Amino acid sequence: MHSDLSAHLHTPECNQLIDLLKNCHEENKFAKFIGVCNTIDQQVVNCLRGERRERSRVNRQQAAEKQRRVQERMKQFEQQEPKSN
Repeated sequence: MHSDLSAHLHTPECNQLIDLLKNCHEENKFAKFIGVCNTIDQQVVNCLRGERRERSRVNRQQAAEKQRRVQERMKQFEQQEPKSN
């Protein structure tokens, strides 16, 4: 089972493969069940996996940057506030 295959969610390369897969399924109503479209399906899976990995990489970078900014603000806050014991 694939994730949502809506065109606005994917890159043009993956959309092209998704269209090929949909066409293969339409043209091979019964043969699709015995693996006629498996090659295209595997290409779609690989493309979707690549997209997911890229999103994860970007999210990790953004999270690291956000964490860095939070740490800087915490240091500034600690320097500004006098310690009272």
